[in-house]
Amino acid sequence: MAWVVDSCILLDVAENDPAFGIASARLLDRLSADGLLACPVSIVEIAPQFGGNLGDCRRFLSGCGISDLVAWTWQDTESSFEGWNRYVAMKKAGGRKRPVAALLIGGFAVRFQGLVTRNRAHFAPYYPRLEIVSPE
Repeated sequence: MAWVVDSCILLDVAENDPAFGIASARLLDRLSADGLLACPVSIVEIAPQFGGNLGDCRRFLSGCGISDLVAWTWQDTESSFEGWNRYVAMKKAGGRKRPVAALLIGGFAVRFQGLVTRNRAHFAPYYPRLEIVSPE
């Protein structure tokens, strides 16, 4: 099984973020034996980092050992559907606003070993069975 790498972790490494870059890169290195994947939604989210050049983005992902060739499936749609429904119910009850991209990435990650992210709160309430790991 493989880990899905959230957009924030990808950007930490791509930007060599002073606060999170090293910790995120070390976590990816530690999890790499299990396999690392980028959700198609995350690839879209990080496009500005690469000036919209998909080739550069794919080279970056490959250099990090992250596969970008995993297709979105109906199972991902079902998981995202359920997560979005939970989100809307919680938001109506006074919950915090979240971008739809986070719910799609979470729905995709359900199919795999788990999610690598710094933003546990963006996912855990909507995907209670999703294993989430974060950089230390």
